[in-house]
Amino acid sequence: MNASPKPTLLLIDGHSLAFRAFYALSPDSFKTSDGQHTNAVHGFISMMLNILQAEQPTHLAVAFDLSRHSFRTDLYPAYKGTRGETPPEFNGQTELLSEALAAMNIVTITKENYEADDVLATLAQVGSDAGYSVFVVSGDRDTFQLISERTTILYPVKGVMNLARMNDDAVFEKYGVHANQYSDLAALVGETSDNLPGIPGVGPKTAAKWLQEYGTLEAILDNADSIAGKVGESLRENREEAVRNRKLNHLLRDLDLPVGLDELQLGPVNNDEVKKVFAKLQFRSLTERVLRLRGSAIGAASESGDLGEPPTEQAAPSRQIFDVPAQPESRTVSMAELTAFAASTTVGLALEFVDQKLTAIGVASSSERLIAPVVAAMDESAQAFLANDTLRKSIFGAKDSERKLLQAGYQLGGVETDALLCCYLLNPVRRGYEVDALAEEYLGLVVKRGDASQLIPEDGADCSLDAWLALLLAQATWSQLVDQQQEDVYTQIEAPSSSVLAKMENTGVRVDAAKLDTLFDALSAEVATAESACFEIIGKEINLSSPKQLQTVLFEDLGMVGNKKVKTGFSTNAESLTTLFEETGHPFLEALLKHREVTKIRQMVEVLRKSIDGNGRVHTNYVQTGTSTGRLSSEGPNLQNIPIKNERGRQIRDAFVVGAGFETLLTADYSQIEMRIMAHLSEDEGLIEAFNTGEDLHRFVGARLFGVAPSEVTTAMRSKVKAMSYGLVYGLSEYGLAKQLRISNAEAKQLMSDYFERFGGVRRYLASVVDHAKLNGYTVTTFGRRRPFDDLKSPIFQLRENARRAALNAPIQGTAADIMKLAMIRIDHAVNAAGLKSRMLLQVHDELVFEVALGELEALKALVVEHMSKVVKLSVPLEVHLGVGLSWDAAGH
Repeated sequence: MNASPKPTLLLIDGHSLAFRAFYALSPDSFKTSDGQHTNAVHGFISMMLNILQAEQPTHLAVAFDLSRHSFRTDLYPAYKGTRGETPPEFNGQTELLSEALAAMNIVTITKENYEADDVLATLAQVGSDAGYSVFVVSGDRDTFQLISERTTILYPVKGVMNLARMNDDAVFEKYGVHANQYSDLAALVGETSDNLPGIPGVGPKTAAKWLQEYGTLEAILDNADSIAGKVGESLRENREEAVRNRKLNHLLRDLDLPVGLDELQLGPVNNDEVKKVFAKLQFRSLTERVLRLRGSAIGAASESGDLGEPPTEQAAPSRQIFDVPAQPESRTVSMAELTAFAASTTVGLALEFVDQKLTAIGVASSSERLIAPVVAAMDESAQAFLANDTLRKSIFGAKDSERKLLQAGYQLGGVETDALLCCYLLNPVRRGYEVDALAEEYLGLVVKRGDASQLIPEDGADCSLDAWLALLLAQATWSQLVDQQQEDVYTQIEAPSSSVLAKMENTGVRVDAAKLDTLFDALSAEVATAESACFEIIGKEINLSSPKQLQTVLFEDLGMVGNKKVKTGFSTNAESLTTLFEETGHPFLEALLKHREVTKIRQMVEVLRKSIDGNGRVHTNYVQTGTSTGRLSSEGPNLQNIPIKNERGRQIRDAFVVGAGFETLLTADYSQIEMRIMAHLSEDEGLIEAFNTGEDLHRFVGARLFGVAPSEVTTAMRSKVKAMSYGLVYGLSEYGLAKQLRISNAEAKQLMSDYFERFGGVRRYLASVVDHAKLNGYTVTTFGRRRPFDDLKSPIFQLRENARRAALNAPIQGTAADIMKLAMIRIDHAVNAAGLKSRMLLQVHDELVFEVALGELEALKALVVEHMSKVVKLSVPLEVHLGVGLSWDAAGH
């Protein structure tokens, strides 16, 4: 949360807002496993977080009523006497709310014999007198009397998420009187909720008319004799009712409170207490929101030098409360009506597919939901609407929608905001990005499809609901992206790359099924052979996949001693068995490890065989939200888990072949991109020299490290250097390095010490990354992509250590991911601009795979190298290696 240019005081009526949250959210949808209802707490905190993000207050207090008794009940015992009993589901929730606020280091205030509104009035006066901008959040209209040039009331219109901004103009527009006259109007009309009867026969319009004429209640009563008719007679007979009402609705502004403005200043939350209290409440998504908001309090400063051009500055949008409107009813319209509607405003967009055919298009504004059936396989009006770049559309998951549209023969244009990518950039460590869960987190809306009792009843068949949610999520998250200076990551990297990925997924890659069949049969035979070898060695047949049976054989029958304890005994995972084999050399372990390796590869081949479509191609799905650093992940099938360095991986890649009508495959990959980014970011002269002179990096470093000529660096020396260099990028510890190189901890420690002595820039850079992450709560790539690290302040050593290692790598790996995506975008644009028919097929690790059209190889090679090597300017060159061949393996290099 960035500090405002001038102090801003936010005051919240705790009981008022908690009750509204209680009635806005179903108690049955918010209940802990032990039966405690939490809907009021959840709704209140969601509302408060929205306001914190929107208004950026510097100071905050929440006031609560101590009881229903106050000086007002002493004056008028019937005051608020008609209010019913508190619902049993509400019991205990204010105490839980107070506990949650305390964990967030938010001051709560009560005052014996006074109401929360009097506390708010006093603080509002103090804040206003001190020159603060003041916002009062209350569902009690009596607070309208506090409105001034410096004080605004945020009044809940429905539930707790739709807050009307009430200033003097807003009050006059709604009630016909100025804000300082509203209490006089309420005294005349009465207030049912407070059990204050008004003047019989006098309604709001009459009272407003009198106040417009006479100015104040006192002046109206002074002139009561001149008011004719039955209302005048009623006023004269019941004038004491109005005097009493005005005395009771007058808010006190001079209470003696235990805190001053300085004590209300917002600071960081108590990280551990938030996790503890919110875990008790079982608020997973709210925990993430609170900790993320705390982390955004400090400006984003890059740990590195500049990569290419700095992001262009954009004016931040005006900070306004994001009001969640009431859910509109859906109505069915024609495509013509839907297109006309979308021409006037940005709309949310969602699509309905049945058997890969587009059957309906849903759009929504904040107040309307429309759905148009698509009646023909290639509906021209639907084609025109979807492809129209001038119609601004907000969508959730643009890549997947675009891929489905491409499969159905449609184009998608005009996507202004993808709410999925916005949510991902705001919280890349989140587990899962389902739209309903995000609607709850960012909007406070509970989506229970098919249950009419819920806040958003829906049978699941109307895609206009998803269009509405997409629009609201986009509106709610965009200003947060701007606050975090991540809008360029969205507009320049994530959004355009999603369209490139959709085309790649739709194109797919040709796979030779016969080759995979042959490979599968060979692997099956190897599995059977390894299995037989295992059984022969131990003299019996067992389930080789059963940890329990393996424990019996290894640690009882064969008498081995394991190296890692688990609950059921010694571990039988791959790492433990590999270590055990290195220690014992037992033939059973050798056969077992062989069986596991081949079984894993066979499963991989089996998945690939099942993934081949009717055209002989495999279409993987690239997940943009699958990693915390921005790297793409692959699923259905996963092409990134195909082994790179062994023969079996080569055999699998050999089945990926050029398609009919194309000349060859072209591969292009970045050479040592993460080490080059490390050299650039660390500004280490030695690493920069190695890359700029074209030396073999690890041989160059080895020469410096071991004090020998480059030609004298042995293979063993180079291997150690390589392991350590990459290990440093991934936060490898001395223990980890020792284990990886099979050397002593002392030798590993000395090796790292010598490395840092000769390459001091690396040490300084890595230290600065962790320091930045500890201070700010996140790391950031040079392009502005953030990755939060709350666990760096965890009291648990292992969590801190894991976070430290991940933080070391995040800026480097994230920058590499950004560079790759930018290169893909520019290559795609260049291919289209040049009119080439060649196609980008795959992105795996640091490699791209292309299908080259006839006669286009040289042009494509030049284009790819140009855009991959010059996508950004580093202090060292970005080196690109190319390979050509009829299969992915043959095109390797």
